[in-house]
Amino acid sequence: MSRHPLPQLLAEARSGVLVFSVTPPRRSATEERIKEIAEVTLDRLTALDLDGLILYDIDDESDRNPDDRPFPYLPTLDPGRYYAEHLTGWRQPVIIYRCVGKYSEDELRDWMSGADSRVLSVFVGASSGGKEVRTRLRRAQELRAEVRPDLPLGAVAIGERPDEHLRMLTKQERGASFFVSQVVYHVNDMKNLLSDYFYECRARGAAPRTVIFTLSLCGSLKTLEFVRWLGVDVPRWLENSIRHADDPLAESYRQCVAIARDLIDFCEHLGLPYGFNIESVSIRKAEIEASTDLAAEVSGMLRYRR
Repeated sequence: MSRHPLPQLLAEARSGVLVFSVTPPRRSATEERIKEIAEVTLDRLTALDLDGLILYDIDDESDRNPDDRPFPYLPTLDPGRYYAEHLTGWRQPVIIYRCVGKYSEDELRDWMSGADSRVLSVFVGASSGGKEVRTRLRRAQELRAEVRPDLPLGAVAIGERPDEHLRMLTKQERGASFFVSQVVYHVNDMKNLLSDYFYECRARGAAPRTVIFTLSLCGSLKTLEFVRWLGVDVPRWLENSIRHADDPLAESYRQCVAIARDLIDFCEHLGLPYGFNIESVSIRKAEIEASTDLAAEVSGMLRYRR
């Protein structure tokens, strides 16, 4: 384990953070099935040298992309409830995502007030400017400052979005103390963002915060199609590599390891604090096991930093 707990690592902007992310079970699942999924998840993660767990909050994003969704939108359990009721065996910190537009101010206020000391959060805004929301991101950030200023707050970073470094600094001014990236496949876009962010921080006299890079294995062309539907830029050369590989999952794994090495080298040279989030959202056993292997390999790369 790391020498320091996750909230301290992020508060002090230390490099070497490693977290693992999962999506809660479908809302339609039986209590028995939910319990079974939770037990399997905890068993799988116990062997990994993690600093924390991320629980995603899933929202319907069809307003952002009119194209047919490659996989259907299926509502999932509230991540706060899943953690509190089914992951009681998890002893490490947990970062709970909140798509704040889904919740009323009272719901957000009640959840923040009741969250235990191991909980951190990432607030996510609406998937498009025209989407009807119950609470806007700016208001959610204000609520957190009013209700629970000690709740460590993170924000999403999207390498493909123009002027993202300026958005990051705005979120930082509003309480964000770390960032979790969207899935990284296009390393050049991410390095451009990191460079812009680092030097803008220097120009403003602001301390750069830890950026946690999300790596996600892609074991099929359908998964690749879904990632693109979500707005992730997949370089054509990478798509070709996966499309024509005898084993797409093995090729994706190889590319994720290469991306991790590249980003570690870049951040070390720049002097920017960083970490990794290994995402496991597939229901395929081979992809789930490969994600666990990837987390173990990235942990080895980070060992000298932790």
